Amino acid sequence: MAAASSSPPPPPLVQVADLPGRGRSLIATRHIKPGEILLSDSPLLLYPSSPAASDAEDHAALLRAAHSLSLSSPSSFHQLLSLHAGPTPPVSSSSSSPFPPSLTATLLAVDRSNAFALADARRRVSAYAIYPLASFFNHDCLPNACRFDYPDRGSADLTVRALHDIPPGREVCLSYFPVNWGYKERQARLLEDYGFRCECDRCRVEANWKDDEENMEEDGGDEGMAEEEEEEEEGDGDFPHAYFFVKFVCDVENCGGTLAPLPPSDDGTVSDVLECNVCGKLRKEGDEDGDGEMDDD
Repeated sequence: MAAASSSPPPPPLVQVADLPGRGRSLIATRHIKPGEILLSDSPLLLYPSSPAASDAEDHAALLRAAHSLSLSSPSSFHQLLSLHAGPTPPVSSSSSSPFPPSLTATLLAVDRSNAFALADARRRVSAYAIYPLASFFNHDCLPNACRFDYPDRGSADLTVRALHDIPPGREVCLSYFPVNWGYKERQARLLEDYGFRCECDRCRVEANWKDDEENMEEDGGDEGMAEEEEEEEEGDGDFPHAYFFVKFVCDVENCGGTLAPLPPSDDGTVSDVLECNVCGKLRKEGDEDGDGEMDDD
């Protein structure tokens, strides 16, 4: 009896590409539907943390995990070192690191530029992880994808889903922090942790806003989002991100999460249910006023 032939795995939906001014990036290999899973990634490096942990304690946990990786899998350790590193912090020669100061500084810089925080069921940071592929996602203040992780289910794997249609060849980006952060807060974090200033369309608009306009955006109340939706319908170019806020930003108080459609069905039908990547809320598309909240039990 002939052995059943196994079909080859489907081609990846994203691939690494060098883009001018962006460095190594991830671009779509074909048209991507809303909610499609772009990749699922397992951590290259994982180390524990806690809300009470100091920077020094987190750094020590990182270096212990990196040292263990260097012994158990030298190839994975070299892959870790090959990831982009932002500003290199100063390291004292008297540091208790198992690595020389220069290598310690590189590891800290790689961690600062690439680590994803993992939260427990109470949304408290419980660990940090560095992923071999997800680390290539660049930042955008209006991303076209968002990440989901479920460490409370016993897994540190990360999944990235598309927010909306993405044409082939388009760069796929995440936001490195909650989308509803204000302009000044976003720019300060990007400059401090990643060494660059963002000049996306949203930032160019918000750079000219007054402080009270920025504070209104950060509050993100229903009234403010309704006003933005009205501006969008009127075609006001001063609010290029109004529709994004109405559709994709979770309206649960103090959440700050991003809503992405559930994965399409097996026949390719796009889901009309969106899931928050922070609080897990489910919402029917078109129910942005909050009346269509679904039971996510």
